[in-house]
Order: sequence, then C-alpha cells, then structure tokens
Amino acid sequence: MSRVARAQCANCTCSPGLLSRTNRKSSVFAKRINLNRINSGYKDPNSPSRKGSVFTLNPSSLCLPEAKEVNTTKRLEKLRNEMKQYDLAVYIVPSEDQHQSEYTSAYDQKRSFISGFSGSAGIAIVTRDLNSVGLGGKGNSNNVTAAAAAADDDDDIVPQGGSAALSTDGRYFTQALDEMDFNWTLLKQGAKGEPTWEKWTVQQAAQLSLDSGSTAKIGVDPKLVTFEQVKNLNKVIDEQKLETPKAQVELVAVNENLINNIWESFETLPVSNAGEIKELDITFTGKSAKAKIEEVRKEVFKDSRIKGLVITALDEIAWLLNLRGSDIPYNPVFYSFIILTPDTINLYIGKERLSSRITENLEAIDISIKPYSDFYNDLNVISKDFANSKSKFFIPKNANWEVIRNLNCAFSEGLSTIELLKSQKNETELQGAKLAHLKDGRALIKFFAWLEDTLINEQDIIDEIAADEKLLEFRKQEDNFVGLSFDTISASGANGAVIHYKPVKGSAAMINPHKIYLNDSGSQFLEGTTDTTRTVHFAKPSSEQIRNYTLVLKGNIALATLKFPEGTTGNLIDSIARQFLWKYGLDYGHGTSHGVGAYLNVHEGPIGIGRRPNAAKNELKPGNLISNEPGFYKEGSYGIRLENVMLIKQSDHSFNGKKFLQFETITKVPFCKKLIDVCLLTDDELSWLNRYHAVIWNELSGNFDKNSMTYKWLRRETEPISRY
Repeated sequence: MSRVARAQCANCTCSPGLLSRTNRKSSVFAKRINLNRINSGYKDPNSPSRKGSVFTLNPSSLCLPEAKEVNTTKRLEKLRNEMKQYDLAVYIVPSEDQHQSEYTSAYDQKRSFISGFSGSAGIAIVTRDLNSVGLGGKGNSNNVTAAAAAADDDDDIVPQGGSAALSTDGRYFTQALDEMDFNWTLLKQGAKGEPTWEKWTVQQAAQLSLDSGSTAKIGVDPKLVTFEQVKNLNKVIDEQKLETPKAQVELVAVNENLINNIWESFETLPVSNAGEIKELDITFTGKSAKAKIEEVRKEVFKDSRIKGLVITALDEIAWLLNLRGSDIPYNPVFYSFIILTPDTINLYIGKERLSSRITENLEAIDISIKPYSDFYNDLNVISKDFANSKSKFFIPKNANWEVIRNLNCAFSEGLSTIELLKSQKNETELQGAKLAHLKDGRALIKFFAWLEDTLINEQDIIDEIAADEKLLEFRKQEDNFVGLSFDTISASGANGAVIHYKPVKGSAAMINPHKIYLNDSGSQFLEGTTDTTRTVHFAKPSSEQIRNYTLVLKGNIALATLKFPEGTTGNLIDSIARQFLWKYGLDYGHGTSHGVGAYLNVHEGPIGIGRRPNAAKNELKPGNLISNEPGFYKEGSYGIRLENVMLIKQSDHSFNGKKFLQFETITKVPFCKKLIDVCLLTDDELSWLNRYHAVIWNELSGNFDKNSMTYKWLRRETEPISRY
C-alpha cells in the first residue's frame, strides 16, 4: 500500500489552514467503516455492491481533489501584496461573472478560489493594513487601469496584515462555516445583529483610514458588480462619513482582476469554456426569434427618447434568439452581449462559435455578429453618437458597472424588459414544462423505488454519490434529456440540514436507512427545466420527524391551494407556507419560491416568494413557473424540504373587477406517507393530497410493469390515505 504524501496537499482538509476543523472527515470516514463492518457478513467483498467501500479504496482517494477545501493563508498573503501595488485597503471579490450569472464556470469562480467557500451565493471582502511596509504602491488614481507587476514568488511575499470576511445568506451558513478556514469571518446576511456586507466593508475601510491617516480605497473589478451595487456601496460610504468625518473612504474600479493575477501561483487557471451552441426549435419555444425581437423593441422604444438597449444576461440572450449553449454547467447559455437599437441588433459572440446554419438564420433577421471582445469598445463608440442626438440608452439593473463606465450618453435604468417577457411562459412553454415534469417524475419514481429496494430488501451499501449517479441513469432514459439543471443535493441524515449540500468523493456519507434522506435535483429537457425535492425515510422515523415533515407538507399544500388577487407580490404570501412551522416556533432560512426557466436557468427572475427584495418588487403573473419549497432543518441531525414546481393561471374568482390567480402543481412525485401524521391534516388537506397522488398514479402507473418493484412502490405510495 502506497503512502499518501498529505503534507504536500495544499487544497484539502489535510492542510494546516483547516486543522481547526475537528472531527469532520474522520467522523465520516469512521461511519463508512462502521456501516461496511455491520453489513460485511452477507455480501461477497468482491461483489459490485462493495465498490467504493473503505475496504477497496485506493489510499490516494482519501485526498481527492473534488473535496476542494482550501488553506487560504498564502492566497490571502499574495492577494494583499497585489492590493498593495494598487494602493487598496479593501478588495471585494463577488461570486458573479460579467453577465451577473448566479452559477458560473470554473474560470469565474474567483470568490471560491480565495475563500474556499463553494456555494453559489456570497461575496468575499479582504482588507489590508495600510501601515504595512513592503511593496510600493501604484499611485492614487480613482480609476486604476495599469497592469499589475508580475506576481512575486512565495519567498518574496511581504506579509500584509488584514482581515477577511465572507457574506452569504441562510442557505449557506452551515456550509460556509464548514468549508472556510480560520482566516475568514462569516457575515450572516439577514441574521439579527449582523451588518450588511456593504456596512462591514465601509467600516473596515474607515478604520483603516483613521489608523493610517490616508485614504482607504475599496477596489473591485467593475465587470463583476452591478451599477446598483456600486450606488448602494457609495451611499454607505456617504453615511459613514457622517459617523467618522476624519476617515477618507473611496470606491475605485480595478480593471485588472487581482484574483486572476495570483491564481496560477497555486493551481492552473481554468479555461473559459466555449461549448456548442444549438438552435431550439419553435415547437419548443412557441415563438420565433424575430417575433421576440419585435416584441422587445415595441416595449423598450415606446419611450421615444430611448434609442438603445444593452442586454448582458445570458439567459435573456438565449431566450431572445432561441439558442441554447453549454458554457456554464447546468445552465444552457453561452457567453455573449447584445446592443439593440430600433434599426440594428449586434450580437457579440463571434462567428467562429456559430454553425453556418445559425449564422445564416441570424443574419436573415438582420442580426450583425461581432467578436465578443468588441462589446465594451463598440458600446463606447455607439453611445457617443447617441450623446450628440440627446438620445438615451436603457440599461437593465442586472448590467455590470463596466457597462455604465463605457456609456457616453444619458441612460435610464430599470427592470429588464426581456426578463419580464421571459418569465411569462406562452402556452407551448407551459405544456413543455408539464411534459418535462412528467418525465422527471417517472425517473424519480424509479429512483426512490430502487433506493428503497437496495437499502432495505438487498441490504446493500449506497453512498450519496452512488445514489445521485443512479438517478442520473434513470433520467438519461427519458427522451430529450439534455442534462441536470443543478448539482444534485443527495443528503443522508445530518447532511440534509446543510441546505445546499453537495456530496463529494472522499467525504460522501453512506445513506443510512434509519435516517432521513433528502434529494433535491432537477433536469434540463428540451421541453423545460425541472426542480424537485423529496424527503423520505426507509425505516421508522421519530415522532418529531413525522410532526415536522407534516408541518412542512401543510405549508406546501397551503401555498399550492392558495387563490390570490392579481397584483400580489411574493412577499405578501410567504407566511402562507411558514404558518404551521411558526405555530411550533420553527422556521427555515431560505426563500419559499423562485422562478423557473423554460429549458433555461433553474433559478429565474424577477419573481419569488420570500423575504428578498425581488419578491416584494415584482408581482406574480399568469404564465409564471415558480417553485414551492418550504422546509425545516435541525442542524447536526436532519433536513426536510418538499419542493414542487407550479404554474400560475387565472382562477374563476374576481372581486371588485380584480381577477384572482391560482397555482397548478405540475411536479409528479409522491410524498413520503411514512412521514405524514394524518391527525395533523385537515379534511381539505387530506383531500388535496389524495387527489394529487391519484393524478400521479393515473398518469404514470401505466409506464411500469405490473410485476415490477417500481409499480408496487408507486401503488403503495399513492394509495388514498385514510384517517382510520
């Protein structure tokens, strides 16, 4: 057996920066040994079921790169030296790319690189003591554009004092604390008594200014933040000046990304992926690209002063042009920009990325195809002509700061017209969503039946990743399956309490049939995007688990059956799903609902149900696809989440001339009957549940052989529930 050189591993739990995290990997490893020993008497050690057990692991797999937990000490030292060269006191590292994508390619995961936190949402802030001695600065320009000096060797790094913080929301508190090392402080967004990341950043900068007697500059890559964020941060700076008049704080754009400057000192910088781009037929979209462009022009340019529109969001461009790509994992989008005027439309992507057929089709509707890299320069030139004519650009609020910095004319800001149009699905898209969820329901039914049979009847050992892979196998059997819509959350026991848990090789838990198992997963079909969460138990759940599961289920049913007047925003109905948990003093730390795309991003704006600002600003409308996912999480023990996707449609109610809307649940997966306390359900709730299960049985039972375990499992799980 070869020895693992753990001392040389800089990116895993073996590294010195992570030694403060006790009993994490070791406890998981011990559980795997224990589970294998418990079950070692009835299976041949060489049987397929033993694959991946601790008895067959290659020792080097104990330090797999997938479990990328980072010792950030030297990374922060090197970043602070870069900050010194640019005369920065604070450097902000956002999660997003220059298109403000929620999920990003490996190349754009700069915040993850510097912090070690792998979640999709969050912002990292790194400070540098301005009294540190060492490298010289590069001047005091507000707009830092000079290229940085070549990165020094590690031996040449002059240690710079400072602190580091990561701000994220309630979905990721547990994960962030688990992944980050001792260099980092967690700022819990929305938690009582916690400052916003903007406030914390400016307070740090103000103190650094007072300590040094000089201006403390806050730097950020202007392509990675929105103009809205810049305005908010400058507002906080102005407020801080009233509190500490002697402190001089300034926000500056740093055109060269400082994380990119240091990345290759530690590991290879991932390439920016340029995947295949395909046309999506009108049989799936329901509307041609030409018709969509005309609709957008009609809406945007009804204000005669506006003569230009910038489109930077990747899902908006994909929707508008009826194209889909693969540049970002799980999101069928491609890197591009658009500048639209009443008479022209420039697509910045480059002809080399498009097939001759796509190029011909785009040019046939008068779309000019230009290199991706020309976007900012062209915007600068085109906007100069607009300034001469006193015309304006319309800039969506999801555009980055660099867009604004390259404008040479007046502009208006607002919610993206395309985001609004895209969120209201046409009839073709709605029917596609229903079909996609029927297919995904079939795959999930096969999966849960297989998982129960494997764990209980076969008494086999399955870890969270093996379960994920089996579910993917079932999904691949469905027509028009393209891929997953996000990383599957396959979580056994306490892992289910980590809201966005992702199992990784080397640390994935074995699925314990005596504990709750949570699976949150989704698919991309040509017809639509799915997102389903089910929580199940294969043995005997506790009375507490049954009660809490039923409270979550009651919240799901309450939202699913709600009728509400048009004009209602999601924040007004969030408590509908939480009320039953609240009765027992319980709650969950994430939103109740998010929009869902049509073979696009699984998280889609502008709607939502929850406490976030977008939920209060944007009303729910017919044609919206939206999730319904209340939950409960007991840290260190278990997690419960029940998620369906619903469409919004007209109801038969109206009041004082105002129409009422309602939801229609399109997910087709049974709930876990073993976890339901019928005594806690009202007659109406029980009736809804039995009707829902009857629909699943009627629509899907015919797909399975009557002698199969899947058929028998589905029959059992959808049989009417009685109080007696």
